[in-house]
Amino acid sequence: MTADTVRLGLSTAEVAERVADGRVNTAPERRTRNGWQILAGNLFTFFNALIGVLTVVALVFGGPKQALFGLVIVFNSAIGTIQELRAKAALDRLAIVGQAPSRVIRDGAETPVAPDALVVDDHVLLGPGEQIPVDGKVARPAGLEVDESLLTGESDPVAKAEGDEVLSGSFVASGAGAFVVGRIGADAYAARLLAEASRFSLADSKLMGGINRFLKIITVLIVPVAVLLIVSQARSGQSLRDNIVGTVAGIVPMIPEGLVLLTSIAFVVGVLRLARRRCLVQELPAIEGLARVDVLCLDKTGTLTEPGMSFGEIVDLDGTVDARPILAALVRADENPNPTMLAVADAVPVDPGWEAESQVPFSSARKWSGADFGGHGAYAFGAPDVLLAELPEPLARAQELGAGGNRVLALVGADELTCDDGPRPVGVRPLALVVLEQRLRPHVGRTLGYFNEQGVTLKIISGDNAVSVGAVARAAGVPHAERVVDARELPEDPEALAEALETYTVFGRVTPQQKRAFVTALHRRGHTVAMTGDGVNDVLALKEADLGVAMGSGSAAARGVAKVVLLDNDFGSLPRVVAEGRRVLGNIERVSDLFLTKTIYSIALALAVGLIGVPYPFAPIHVTLIGALTIGVPSFFLALAPNSERFRPGFVGRVLRFAVPAGVMVALATFGAYWLARDNESSALREDKATATITLFCVALAVLALTARPYTWWRGGLVIVMGGLFVLVLAVPFARDFFELSYGDPYNTLVGLGLAAAAVLVLVGVTWWNTRTAVKPPMKQ
Repeated sequence: MTADTVRLGLSTAEVAERVADGRVNTAPERRTRNGWQILAGNLFTFFNALIGVLTVVALVFGGPKQALFGLVIVFNSAIGTIQELRAKAALDRLAIVGQAPSRVIRDGAETPVAPDALVVDDHVLLGPGEQIPVDGKVARPAGLEVDESLLTGESDPVAKAEGDEVLSGSFVASGAGAFVVGRIGADAYAARLLAEASRFSLADSKLMGGINRFLKIITVLIVPVAVLLIVSQARSGQSLRDNIVGTVAGIVPMIPEGLVLLTSIAFVVGVLRLARRRCLVQELPAIEGLARVDVLCLDKTGTLTEPGMSFGEIVDLDGTVDARPILAALVRADENPNPTMLAVADAVPVDPGWEAESQVPFSSARKWSGADFGGHGAYAFGAPDVLLAELPEPLARAQELGAGGNRVLALVGADELTCDDGPRPVGVRPLALVVLEQRLRPHVGRTLGYFNEQGVTLKIISGDNAVSVGAVARAAGVPHAERVVDARELPEDPEALAEALETYTVFGRVTPQQKRAFVTALHRRGHTVAMTGDGVNDVLALKEADLGVAMGSGSAAARGVAKVVLLDNDFGSLPRVVAEGRRVLGNIERVSDLFLTKTIYSIALALAVGLIGVPYPFAPIHVTLIGALTIGVPSFFLALAPNSERFRPGFVGRVLRFAVPAGVMVALATFGAYWLARDNESSALREDKATATITLFCVALAVLALTARPYTWWRGGLVIVMGGLFVLVLAVPFARDFFELSYGDPYNTLVGLGLAAAAVLVLVGVTWWNTRTAVKPPMKQ
């Protein structure tokens, strides 16, 4: 392209020509499943296939009534599909809102366009924190440094000269510039970064991992138990029809068909609830991560404080130089001013008209920027403890001003802006200190108080002066905010760094690489870490953290790697976000208790029947009734209900400690009642099955009652309504006949109720013991 083309960009006609030729960036779609994939994913599952086969068998040999359990396929698939479609629509809408447009030059003017509207040869402008959407070659660098760590793993920014290649997925660390679009769409080197960050999946979920372990064990157990049941029913002396129907009735309740469904629904409903609060969840496991977090690392600027700053005052250090025109010249020379420079720009006079011969852009590593104006001199502007490190008196004055929580910056003259031999320019002369006022976000104290009450340890991490950051933290009400340290004094050894992180609360002058090292060190101590941030210097830590939370107004790079984006920029939304995660995990544990208990008592009953060689005590219609009233309907309400319980580690162990004894006691009481009823010669097999059904329901209802604790009005009401519906079935002749519940000898019913009561007492004792010996959440220090 010619120099004029680079300056003016493409014309409207040239853009149209490229679009017509297909040379337009086809942005990778968010990896959400389309409608047909969602339907297929919810319909064609292993358990649906198994239940479908059993439904056909029951329909052929038992009639429509005995095959009613097959409706679970319809309900599960419909509910799962509808919920996932709603979640997909909500996420896609939020993703569009949160998508950063690219700035291009077209027809000689700067124009914002969507990344998927970029065409080959477009002239794309770049500023600090902006993510590079496609591949291309640098055309006009102005101190441009690109961070390619998300692609290469190398954390040091790479300086880019004219003609150098830039790759999609990297982002601008400092400086500014422009590039000419080359490879687009699927040909781009790393366009998959944002697509991967936006992926809608259940991958890497510890909760789903635990449930999948349950399902593998259950699948292994079902096969031999089902074979034993089939053989025993064939030898039980019943008709072929009764043998097949009994076998189906024994196999169906072993299958936890609703567990995976309700787990997925709980996740996607969590996504929908957060979407209504303008929270974009880019990965479903983030919902789970919200509940597990025990250390929250907060960036000061934009999180504790409002994003912008207001100008305070200029404190003269020289007495012979007017700092205002110098500051005005520095502001004009900065093509992409950050919030600090914008605050200064509001207070300085009109630019004096100096032309910069060279520039050093601001970066988080340097912590200063500067420009050389030739005959007017060279100047640097940035952190006092960097620029004034060798000048005790001005530095002490800066620290005094910053002790109240204001942000203080130093303006210095310099012989040379080069910093090759050290962290600061050569020949520094102090000129002035600029004081900027920072405003705390509304309700920040209440938000921090919530996390403290919930046992979440807070760490304030900032690139600003440690004393200033500590003052802001104390004003915000951060616990132990007096434990302040300058990160430059911290050890590099991972173990020693982890110890320091346990000791201190507020960290100043933290580099981007240190932020990532902090997360790694906390992981070494077994912590689950959440990191908030909005700037380019937060990207590495956001990617490393278990849960990265970015502000919607933050840099494109920060939003791209974060798992949760607060599109309304409201830090006060975080308690609701954490509460949603805890609701999901707590409720999934409840329904897991129910489903695993059912599976265990079903397997135990099938084993007892198979080994002793008696007819199976239930027909499929009995299984449908009990499953609906004690698990199916209640679990749906429990999975989506409010739940503010704190997260406790050990999900798998806790579920097994409840479900195994509960399932065994249900099976013992039920089979005992059935065995004694069979031994009573005055009752028929149909009446014996009714006795077993009543006994099973009573103990299973007790399991539901124990699972529903702590009680609220609706949870208590849910248990009562389910019990009342079963009593109604027994009381209404039509319903009793439909569900094949024939009254027999009252003695059988009384024995069944007695055994059920004994089993319930044992379950209450087991639950009390489990509660007493449960692992408590770690206490805060």
